[in-house]
Amino acid sequence: MSLARETGTSSTPPRANAPAHGASVIESTPNSRGASVVSENIDLVGVKVKEVRPWIQRDIEQAKQCKADAMLQALLQRASCAPETEQPELLQKCLRAVLPVCNGHVSAGGIHSSGVGTALKNYVRPGVENKFYGPFIEATNIALACLEGIKVDGMRTPVPAVDMICQQNDMPMYKMHQTEESTRKPDVVILPLNSACASFGDGKGDKKGKQKDEEKHDTKRKTHMVKNAVAKPSAPLLWTDVLACIEFKRKTKGRTKGISSPPPSYTVTDYIPTKPEFLPVDHLKAGDPTPDPSQAPVQPASDTARPSSGLTAEQPSKGGSSSKRKAADTLESSAKKPRINPDEPDVTVQTGLYAAEMFAANLAVNHLINLIVVDEVMWIWYYDRQGTIQSSGINFIQDLPRFMVLLYTLQRFKLEDWGRNKDFLPVQLEGKQCHEFKIKDKELGEVDLLLHTSHDERVTHYGLQGRATNVIPVTSEVLAKKYTHIQDGMVAKIFWGEASRISEPKILDRVKEIVKVHPTVQGHIPELLWHHTFTNPTSAVREALGVPEPAVGSRVLYILVFRKLHSITKLHGKEFFDVWRQCILCHLTLWKEGVYHRDISPGNLMWYWRNGKRIGVLNDYDLSSLANVVGPQGNERTGTVPFMALDLLTAKAQRGEVKHLYRHDLESFMWVFAWVFLRYRQGVLLSWRLRPLDEWATLDAIACGLKKLFFLENTFEYQPPDLQTSGSNIDWTSWEFLLECFEVLDIAASDCRGRVRRIRRQQRSTEGVVEQINTEETVPDMDDFLGKFTSTNGWAALSNPSPSQ
Repeated sequence: MSLARETGTSSTPPRANAPAHGASVIESTPNSRGASVVSENIDLVGVKVKEVRPWIQRDIEQAKQCKADAMLQALLQRASCAPETEQPELLQKCLRAVLPVCNGHVSAGGIHSSGVGTALKNYVRPGVENKFYGPFIEATNIALACLEGIKVDGMRTPVPAVDMICQQNDMPMYKMHQTEESTRKPDVVILPLNSACASFGDGKGDKKGKQKDEEKHDTKRKTHMVKNAVAKPSAPLLWTDVLACIEFKRKTKGRTKGISSPPPSYTVTDYIPTKPEFLPVDHLKAGDPTPDPSQAPVQPASDTARPSSGLTAEQPSKGGSSSKRKAADTLESSAKKPRINPDEPDVTVQTGLYAAEMFAANLAVNHLINLIVVDEVMWIWYYDRQGTIQSSGINFIQDLPRFMVLLYTLQRFKLEDWGRNKDFLPVQLEGKQCHEFKIKDKELGEVDLLLHTSHDERVTHYGLQGRATNVIPVTSEVLAKKYTHIQDGMVAKIFWGEASRISEPKILDRVKEIVKVHPTVQGHIPELLWHHTFTNPTSAVREALGVPEPAVGSRVLYILVFRKLHSITKLHGKEFFDVWRQCILCHLTLWKEGVYHRDISPGNLMWYWRNGKRIGVLNDYDLSSLANVVGPQGNERTGTVPFMALDLLTAKAQRGEVKHLYRHDLESFMWVFAWVFLRYRQGVLLSWRLRPLDEWATLDAIACGLKKLFFLENTFEYQPPDLQTSGSNIDWTSWEFLLECFEVLDIAASDCRGRVRRIRRQQRSTEGVVEQINTEETVPDMDDFLGKFTSTNGWAALSNPSPSQ
């Protein structure tokens, strides 16, 4: 994504469900500023992973804050023997317990904790960033070895199955996201010892023979610590193995003058706030002068060691370097030539991008932890689908006991404490990675799901907060026996829904009642085969951390199993139009019956075969609402920005002050038609050079609204160049219908503006005029607005069946 700061995002909107700018009533759910457009479904738009970076930045800018001691206490609680029982004394007990390690009085397996102090003395010396990866890693790993034997009443012992170690990386790491590959380069990572050894070939043996089975754990750890932990891996690390990333920056002062030395000894003290206490986006860039050219390190090789479809953490400079680091006015980067590139991500955003990779690498991740280190201060960053939380800083040089408590805690984390979902077990099937999920069901007994997570048709999510929807092909012996009519297969939809919203299964229950009496809906809704809701709300950690309004935007994990459907983008011409039309008619009936979909997009218009005919399906009701529920529901946007009505892409609408009406959803159908027609031919995505609308998916709501307004007023300028040469009558008919549709929309918008002007001339006060007009909609209004489209020549031409196209 090329736009680092888009129109309309310079100020933070008011919190959801609260009146804003003098508004007395919130007409609809305010849009969450951090809600992603692209990242909900990368293959929807065909954009590069790097283009979602501004959305990651918005999520980071909205990070909540908590005190460092509150974060340490919450993490200690998680690693205790009784994590569900409140134990407020844990932090003080652990601070006292780690003092012998801090003061160099502990020895374990030939490793002495005095080495921690030695490493920290090397760390504080002047130098560029990469020069102190090694001392930090040495101090951390020595501490971990010495902390293993420290016992605190109520705390677990270290977890052998994880056996964490701190490992230098500073090498490209790759990850496929559907058809796109990302390249990231974290400085240092925490991962299991076996994974660290495997990256150097130690876990697989070498030509001299396999490692002896009787080799002791401490010998293996010590060998890796001395030989490889401070070296770059010989093979790329895997994101699936990474437990946490540690990103470093060093200010100009730290490069030239060094950092204050460690004290001669440590005691337990009250927390002393750092400066700054919290780390906002771009704080470092704003606060440090340009570095002395004499401090510039030698230029390295490019980050992109192999082709990666342009999916680097940012766009390369004109000079060709694709290093992740800024030519920062504030920071020096790991032996990389400084360069001026305002598009480079801030360290907070950079670390957020790593979190996005970690979320995508494993299935249904509950949460993640990363660390940011600037000189002698460390911030703990906690990510989950409700949002991001950063702790206040910890000066780990002067306040070493708190850093030791953090390491002591993480060392006792099980994989699920790191955020891995223990309910989905990785298994191998015919050499491919799958996940197995089994659970007791009141009706069916034990339900078995085999999720084919390596399947080419899996739809993944890339981002930090939000629903994080994954759609995965699934097989199940139990469900196959119950639903014998399902021949096309099944898919599992896994997502984090807002706890305050009516759940999708409950909305579908209401839809099933409508099906019984309305033919336009029968067969045109998704067939829900089974579902389960996990009882792990994201609000729990916010309550423990003392974050204000912890339940606002709280999310829970759902898994829903549906009959497999086909995407409308695979269709062309009259086939596409027919499925699209069926979805419109189904949607109209549901709206009249009080089920408001509010998220019309290509990904939600599907189809299947029945008796030799394609049956359109209006899919995905997790953002829908019901007429009998009063007030806004949830804290999440309702709609996908490139397809939202222009009325909803305004500042007022984003604040929730514009009511979402039927005509807005119908307008979304028209944007979907334009999107698919101008980006696909015969069901195949066109070359990016022939896709003029792609930018819409990378813009915020207001900026996208401006682009779409230009399209509305200048639709003729978007005529596909291949129409003149294709000789396809159906393509010409579709193009002419598209022009008719947007002429209808343009006239409707002009009429609305005219009514507003006339009323304003008649009234002294204009307050509420637009809102009054925009909230007036009756059933005849709905029929009339749809009739303006069905009465076009194009609708008639595309509705007539023909033997061939």
